[in-house]
Amino acid sequence: MNILVVTGSPRKNGNTEIMASAFANSAKEAGHKVTVKNLSILKVEPCMACTYCFSHDGVCIQNDDMNSILTDLDQADMLVLASPVYWFDVSAQTKCFIDRMYAFGKKGFHIKSIAMLLNSASDGVYDAANAQVNSICSYLKWENKGVLTISGMNEKGSMLKSEELNKVRNFAMNL
Repeated sequence: MNILVVTGSPRKNGNTEIMASAFANSAKEAGHKVTVKNLSILKVEPCMACTYCFSHDGVCIQNDDMNSILTDLDQADMLVLASPVYWFDVSAQTKCFIDRMYAFGKKGFHIKSIAMLLNSASDGVYDAANAQVNSICSYLKWENKGVLTISGMNEKGSMLKSEELNKVRNFAMNL
């Protein structure tokens, strides 16, 4: 399976990227092809709702890093969104990426399934992100492979000490 992992934390090498890396490494060990795109080093502007993409086979009029991500998205069988939850939902960077997927709204997607990897300082803050992935699945008829959450991420690098990182590795190994 060809898996695209998109990390939506603005923090380089933070808990979200650690979580996504653990997933990607385990998925590769299980025989999957994995591409990781870290929004912490890429520029993805908000969607302008111009619908240029609808008449240009999913190509966005904006000249930013989303165009290279769209190329990877077009070849992916599964999308994995990795995001911190700062204030009851995915990060702004993750939301920009999700909104820019609109470029394939008319063209359609090759993707058949999706999963989310979420982390936060507090527990019980994942309802909006869960609702969002459920809506995506309902609308696009994608299989929801699951939403994995790890709380207690109070500082950069907390993920390295979390025993719950093993559930991310196991999830990836058993896709």
